[in-house]
Amino acid sequence: NRSSDLKIFEVGGEYPIVVDLHHPNEYRNCACYNGTQLVGYIPPMTVDECEDKYSSNMTSLGDCPKGQREVLFLSIILMVGTFLVALYLKAFQKLRFLPAKVRRIVSDFAVVISVIFWVGMDAVFRANTPKLVVPSQFSPTEPDKRGFFVNPVPTGFPAWAPVAALLPAILLVILVFMDQQITAIITNRKENKLRKGAGYHLDLFIVSLLFVLCSVMGLPWVVAATVRSVTHVNSLMVFSKTNAPGESPAFLGIREQRVTAFSVALLIGLSLLLTPVLKIIPMPVLYGIFLYMGVSSLKGVQFVERCLIILMPPKYQPDRYYIRHLPNKRTHLFTAIQFACLVILVLVKVTPASIALPIFVLLLIVVRKVMNKIFTENELEILDDRLPEFVKRKKADEKKKKGVPTTASGAGKSVTAVTDR
Repeated sequence: NRSSDLKIFEVGGEYPIVVDLHHPNEYRNCACYNGTQLVGYIPPMTVDECEDKYSSNMTSLGDCPKGQREVLFLSIILMVGTFLVALYLKAFQKLRFLPAKVRRIVSDFAVVISVIFWVGMDAVFRANTPKLVVPSQFSPTEPDKRGFFVNPVPTGFPAWAPVAALLPAILLVILVFMDQQITAIITNRKENKLRKGAGYHLDLFIVSLLFVLCSVMGLPWVVAATVRSVTHVNSLMVFSKTNAPGESPAFLGIREQRVTAFSVALLIGLSLLLTPVLKIIPMPVLYGIFLYMGVSSLKGVQFVERCLIILMPPKYQPDRYYIRHLPNKRTHLFTAIQFACLVILVLVKVTPASIALPIFVLLLIVVRKVMNKIFTENELEILDDRLPEFVKRKKADEKKKKGVPTTASGAGKSVTAVTDR
């Protein structure tokens, strides 16, 4: 289960770069014939050139390359270009060009504009980049082997299999539970200023029912998509329209409704009728969109901010509650421990040991308990508190105005504001 942005490098295996065009047959054993006459080897001649000039009269002496030698480079350009254009257009609303309504429309449809533009660029270059694979008919993946419903006890099914499946099933339950609840907590955090209550138990119950249905039908399991959920919430943010010149718009909250989520589900269903259009979308363009969604969801994450602060001189560091009240060394130590845990989880995920990922996720609870021995209670309250950053900073400012020393509440020794960095 590699991340989507790393799959771009797999294109190099399917579409290798030809280094020496003077000895092409050392790399590929494929040739183009005009009737019985040998016209040239592929490469340096491309498959498209052979098909265009000689009416697809190509004879393969081995494995022909799937495309041209520039496919990998163009794939990287498509992915990076899609990511950068979407990122730039999303921030277009903050620029001073064009009327505010036009800027807002461009910002709202940044991803769609980026996809259309780079799909057009791929069509202009006519490179044989890998495209989105879409089935041509509505049927099971292997209709000759099974129908829409999976037989729970097929022929030759061993009696010990259900017992052996218990352990991976328990690991899967742990992973799904953690994924679902963490995603729900992130989307319902107080920084988002949501007014409606969260249905943690209801969401988990619905996911459980869908698991049963998907298992019976042999469909991919429906799980919480953290990156997509955070991106959805970010796209519904509402900012103030009346602000002083040069002042950034104030965040007012989230436009809470069910229309967008229902529309997304409806469009996914209608995509069955759009297979001719979906087939022309290059996979690198989708990788660029996935990369954009991942990067955009990092906005406002305190861990990412603390990683960046490590490289900042003290005078350029932002005004944050934990910077006010803790020495930088303690903050950096907390960040280093978190980063080490993240690296371990990523290494486990990309190796054959990924089946044990839920166990490593549970071990994070043990790591958090051990951190109680390294940090004081007040330090952990500052660095790992459930209260949003802006709430803690607001309370500290109110205490400062009243002349009350700004200390972190809780048992143990108080941590006063740090001025000596």
